[in-house]
Amino acid sequence: MKVAPRMRKEFDIVIIGGGLVGLSLARALAGSGLTLALVEPQRPKPAPIDDTWDSRVYAISPGAAASLECCGAWQRLPRERVTRVEAMRVYGDDMRACLEFSAYDAGLRELAFIVENSRLQHALWEGVREQGAQVFCPADWTALEFGADIATLRLEDGSEIAARLVVGADGAESRVRAQAGIAVTPSDYGQLGVVANFSCEQPHRGIAFQWFLRDGVLALLPLPGDRVSMVWSIAAERGRHLLTLPASDFAAEVGSASHGVLGALQLITPAAAFPLKLQRVAQLVRPRLALAGDAAHNVHPLAGQGVNLGFRDARVLAAVLMERGAQHDCGDYALLRRYERARKEDILAMQLTTHALQKLFNNDVVWLARARNLGLRLVNWQPQLKNFLVQHAVA
Repeated sequence: MKVAPRMRKEFDIVIIGGGLVGLSLARALAGSGLTLALVEPQRPKPAPIDDTWDSRVYAISPGAAASLECCGAWQRLPRERVTRVEAMRVYGDDMRACLEFSAYDAGLRELAFIVENSRLQHALWEGVREQGAQVFCPADWTALEFGADIATLRLEDGSEIAARLVVGADGAESRVRAQAGIAVTPSDYGQLGVVANFSCEQPHRGIAFQWFLRDGVLALLPLPGDRVSMVWSIAAERGRHLLTLPASDFAAEVGSASHGVLGALQLITPAAAFPLKLQRVAQLVRPRLALAGDAAHNVHPLAGQGVNLGFRDARVLAAVLMERGAQHDCGDYALLRRYERARKEDILAMQLTTHALQKLFNNDVVWLARARNLGLRLVNWQPQLKNFLVQHAVA
């Protein structure tokens, strides 16, 4: 009995993961001359409906927005669904300590843009479909082997994809990372990130609010009109309790925790939650492999910088690959090490900063409470230091 030969396709690069980072990398490599394949197990969601709101939003830095504009995704977003953050107020747990950031004071037009996840995903998918990359979706894989000259990915239907470089952009629980044997050190915060959207009685005026509470971190991010998106990093048990509350009680809890700064709140999207943890990855690259996005790092969302870290991964990796020279193998380890060296400092700095802040505020030690609130006041009195922090955050 004859066995049918497996279908085999060859590419320069195969990106595994069709999330924001994988898609942005594919778009950044458009026009590079490299042949691309994208593998994603879940079918993309249809275009968002205009009268609905996505409970998962991102604070996109101006630097990331500029990169998305260069790859044609930013222009596809409806202008009326993008909100500029013009100022930010960060409160300590005594409500007297406040750290204020202003785009105007820093000589910027905005500190960030608030964008719904579903709309950004849709914009990126539309661009990838148009650029001519080979998309395997929905398609899952069963085996991944790394050879000296090529990597081979076997799909569930038995077909094979061969590539000079595999990019693992498949999230925090990355199967690509595990298959490559790259060690990861997780630290569970014992918290949930609870997200929801509200209409608010008082206008937000483009201001993002954040409260460092003793039991978590609460952020209210401006949406178009008199609406805000909430991210509440809170102890897992209390987070699960919040999800069981009636809409009015849930809104009242958020209003109380935010000291009524925006008046009465009304829930407009169902609340959802996701577990929070820190993940340190031993290596970002191996021969024929590069990791990007949550597969390469995971940080606490209190700074709202997780997705921006991932976009910077994509931006730097694309630049390294496009500057490799005509004869340079895109999966060569020495080449990929340039990407790793370029990203290590940024990733480590964000992990250390967010982890330290989470530990500093998530405790009941009296002297620490006084010290952290004093620290907020001291930083607020240093305009040069504040501008330095802003310039780093907007990259």
